[in-house]
Amino acid sequence: MVVFVILSVNWGQLRLTPFEVLRTLIGDGTNQQELVLFEFRMPRIVLAVLVGAGLGLSGAILQGISRNDLSDPGILGISSGASLAIVMYITFHPLSGGTSPYILPFLAFIGAGVTAVLIYVLSYRKGTGLSPTRLILTGIAVGMGLSAVSIVYTLRFQPEEFQFVVEWQAGTLWGGNWVFVMALLPWIVILFPLSLYKAHTLNLLQLHETLATNVGVAIERERVGLLAVAVGLAASAVATGGAIGFVGLVSPHVARRLVGNKHQVLLPATAAIGGLLVLFADTLARNIIPGTEIPAGIIVSLLGGPYFLYLLIKQKK
Repeated sequence: MVVFVILSVNWGQLRLTPFEVLRTLIGDGTNQQELVLFEFRMPRIVLAVLVGAGLGLSGAILQGISRNDLSDPGILGISSGASLAIVMYITFHPLSGGTSPYILPFLAFIGAGVTAVLIYVLSYRKGTGLSPTRLILTGIAVGMGLSAVSIVYTLRFQPEEFQFVVEWQAGTLWGGNWVFVMALLPWIVILFPLSLYKAHTLNLLQLHETLATNVGVAIERERVGLLAVAVGLAASAVATGGAIGFVGLVSPHVARRLVGNKHQVLLPATAAIGGLLVLFADTLARNIIPGTEIPAGIIVSLLGGPYFLYLLIKQKK
């Protein structure tokens, strides 16, 4: 993380040497260097880390409550629900009218929450409970339907709004300033400790439902509460950072290989790896083609897509 923060600070259209960065941090830089560092690069770096941490934590929680290694906010359709809420808001409140960054996470949370409840209800069967396979298939179907509705709405946009939505849904960190950082930060600060507080419950949910019930876990109540936490993390990250996929899928798997399955250490490791993944992707996306910025979500998809196929083949075996 430290290496990529240093690299991201120094790498860009205006190159800053480590010595120039240090001088600017202590107040001896030029006005141009202060503008580039404090107004453009630092908020973008912090936002990338927070977005990645939120998506990674959401994926780890979803995998824990569903006992399915393929669960992810994007695959389950939760990100699609958050995206649709933002698209509908833009439809009736154009960007030219001024959009408050603080309202976007709440709108995304409503859209993602309704989607999560719909998926949960459609996946649940009395007697058998929540089937991991049924959850994935239902999430994919609902997500595709919501994405289709989003496309219908975007056809009504003016060119400016249409371009924004296309880039945002591709995973562009569009809100690269301190206002968007402050809009996302409270969600992470509140929900991250809450997820850690529920780490022991997540460990118990990995047991068979009968065993978990016997040790005193109210399974359905805990699942609903943890689902709300996962939805809040994913929705706030998507609202401020764009619809970046596969972070919630890849980060928990890498974390498990490093620290094991105990959620007390798995969740912090997942947050760090998710932040690192998005920071790496955004830094590369901003600089891989000089003078052009490609969405960070494309870089993440190039890494996460093959990994998803690998996990799918591994589960079939």
